[in-house]
Amino acid sequence: MSGIEADNFHDRRPWLDHGPWLDERPLAGDAERRNQPQPEPYAFVRVEGDGVHEIPVGPVHAGIIEPGHFRFSIVGEKVLRLEERLGYVHKGIERRFTELAPLDAHRLAGRVSGDTTVAFAWAYCMALESALACSIPERASWLRALLLERERVANHLGDLGALGNDAAFSFGLAQFSRLREDWLRLSKDAFGHRLMMDAIRPGGCAVDVDTAMLDRIGRQCDTIESEVASLRVIYDEHAGLQDRFVMTGRVEPQLAARLGLTGFAGRASGQAADLRSDHPWSPYDQLDVKMATHRNGDVAARVSVRFDETLESLRLIRALCGALPGGAASAPLAAPAKAGIGAGWVEGWRGEVFVALELDDAGAIRRCHCHDPSWQNWPVIEHAVIGNIVPDFPLINKSFNLSYSGHDL
Repeated sequence: MSGIEADNFHDRRPWLDHGPWLDERPLAGDAERRNQPQPEPYAFVRVEGDGVHEIPVGPVHAGIIEPGHFRFSIVGEKVLRLEERLGYVHKGIERRFTELAPLDAHRLAGRVSGDTTVAFAWAYCMALESALACSIPERASWLRALLLERERVANHLGDLGALGNDAAFSFGLAQFSRLREDWLRLSKDAFGHRLMMDAIRPGGCAVDVDTAMLDRIGRQCDTIESEVASLRVIYDEHAGLQDRFVMTGRVEPQLAARLGLTGFAGRASGQAADLRSDHPWSPYDQLDVKMATHRNGDVAARVSVRFDETLESLRLIRALCGALPGGAASAPLAAPAKAGIGAGWVEGWRGEVFVALELDDAGAIRRCHCHDPSWQNWPVIEHAVIGNIVPDFPLINKSFNLSYSGHDL
């Protein structure tokens, strides 16, 4: 996208083809509209042999998810190869950053991937605050962590229900959907938005919570914890679920290490890395986060890690509510007026979210790159599905639940 080409790299297929809209270097600074009526056909790798056939899926899918194409090479129902192609939306996120004031661009960062709005907004603000060499109030960092853990719980609750549903256990979907809805409604009451969008801004947080709301949040954690624990027993003891989960979509620790699998999916394959405990920043340096890990690397392991992380996040939320420092929730920041470089690094619910920010001599945004953990994890699904049957792909895919939007900037 920047016009930089690697030496000795033989696969020249354009992963992003902007067709008639732009040239092949939309971030090079001289991008122009080109005269091309249709994008060039994409040369998917063909698998040939007796009985081999292809199943194309997407890029348009049912529901409201973003586009992505999956090309399966199949014998019978067994998957021999999966090739993914993303990048259909042409959003131009990185170019759009350069058109925004640095103090306003956190709103765009929070919309890179809507299910990770808190993590991206925090990482952007961390990058800007580091470029400006400024600090934020202690209460603000604790409120940001409270928001981040609520985001983690909301996504795990939704996915645990969807995983049950993908294995024909609709009871699990109904129960976890109910819990997630209650969770999102309290987020709306406390922070003004069900997904807590725009709650984090440069200098701190745009919202604060009083003692009564902290009590409500703590009581909800108690209720959710009890129900999640009961549902975990049901999942673990349900023979039909375990038959679908165990040894399905397995990523062994050696492969996970080679491909850089990150986040909870990496931790389910023996990659013990979590920024909250490995590189703790405030307030995580005071919370003693317990990392959830597993080594089996299958759907069952990813489900187990999700349960563990949900329960740990509920503990962290209670700790944050119980020891929230006093003071201001935000500090005013002056608009930058000179060059600077900053970075933000946050453990989002899906994995490590990284934002790199560069300001020019006038303090405007020269370049801002938001890196979603899905960049590392999408290629791993191509390996995880090999040898499994086609009907297990939705289950395997949901156990990772990667972002199309965060990958398609």
